[in-house]
Amino acid sequence: MLHEEIEPLDPAVAAARLRRLGGLAFLDSAMRHETLGRYAFVAASPFACFTVDAGGACLDGTRLEGPPLAALDGVLARYRCATIPGLPPFQGGAAGFVSYDFAHHLERLAMPPDLDPALPTMRFGLHDTVLAFDLVAGRAFLISTGHPSEGAGRESRARERIAAFSEALSAPETEPPSAPAGRLDWRSNFFAGPYRDAIERVREYILAGDIYQANIAQTFQATLPDGFDPFALYQRLRQTNAAPFAAFLEYPDLAIASSSPERFLKLTGDAVEARPIKGTARRSPDPAEDHALAEALLASEKDRAENVMIVDLMRNDLSRVCEADSVEVPVLCGLESYAAVHHLVSVVTGRLRPGQTATDLVAATFPGGSITGAPKLRAMDIITEIERTAREIYCGSIGYLGFDGTMDLNIAIRTVSFRGGRARLSAGGGITVLSDPAAEYEETFTKAVKVFASFEDGPR
Repeated sequence: MLHEEIEPLDPAVAAARLRRLGGLAFLDSAMRHETLGRYAFVAASPFACFTVDAGGACLDGTRLEGPPLAALDGVLARYRCATIPGLPPFQGGAAGFVSYDFAHHLERLAMPPDLDPALPTMRFGLHDTVLAFDLVAGRAFLISTGHPSEGAGRESRARERIAAFSEALSAPETEPPSAPAGRLDWRSNFFAGPYRDAIERVREYILAGDIYQANIAQTFQATLPDGFDPFALYQRLRQTNAAPFAAFLEYPDLAIASSSPERFLKLTGDAVEARPIKGTARRSPDPAEDHALAEALLASEKDRAENVMIVDLMRNDLSRVCEADSVEVPVLCGLESYAAVHHLVSVVTGRLRPGQTATDLVAATFPGGSITGAPKLRAMDIITEIERTAREIYCGSIGYLGFDGTMDLNIAIRTVSFRGGRARLSAGGGITVLSDPAAEYEETFTKAVKVFASFEDGPR
């Protein structure tokens, strides 16, 4: 493995310049933070692509045997290598997404009526070369493993790849991305009345003893104007709704722009961290009112109960693959504030058992409990019954699995997908027996408002 320190530049500028190489994966700490938003990574030109659809796993279009996550683990094992100490943690590996609907490969669940079996539910580019930023230290590094070459050829390829990325970075964009084009005609799969009815239906399930809570979302879609540039939209989104676990992914048929505030899973060595969010309040431009809103959220019986339920679920999920008695909750219902909302965030940690891998951790926990409900499987069936649509990337995960066994994945909320000339955005919330249907409906807009603002206007 080789690396070269380069003159630091804005990660978004670097992503724009490397975009021309194809297969862009920009894992972006748009909201900088000493720990949560310290690193950013730009990868492009993957040497292979791992995908999963209803038929199973593929590598560059060739079917692989076995369950998809086992197949991914096998692919990563081919290129296993140690990383360079002291540099940012992602130094080569798989970068991409897992859609919410990948859960159908893990459990027997009700199928949404519009689930497309040909649509990939997992897509990871295998990246041998990464531009890694330490935003706190103000340093940037080009790192290359030299894969898929072997033996003496790996070092030669690594040098060639670093040189190619350096050349792409030194050439300015041919033209700046065009700004998003005006007001879009967003249409939801729920009107206010039916959404409130859906909340009442969930409360009935809770009172009947089926579940304790479920996350219910509405989905907005809009037709895009000719020439619309998803990356230009993302550049606005990272400003209007800066978040520590943001991302932009681009494929020939799909682009994804995420401004997620939530980490799903981080794995470093055997150390596991999850940061579930449950509990939301809007922000106010008035400091006194904003402080009062935050204090009210911290004191909210409903929101704290919701958060604690999901913490218990995450503790149970992690215990399936972590050392006995290693699962702990160092932070319970901590306050975090973002551009549009305050959140209650807990931290759940554990130590992965020997012999378990990053993909075993995903298999035990996906999708995250904060965006499903409890008990998880019954809540997911109720979600499908009520929402009546595949969630696709919404509430899935975006991030990386390194060739060294590390992993960092977000929860794909505040996330827009672009496919076939259309944009798609979902927003929801956890429903408990204490939920007020009107307030829950308004909360979905509170969560989405800054994403809509990145399109220069909100929904009609």
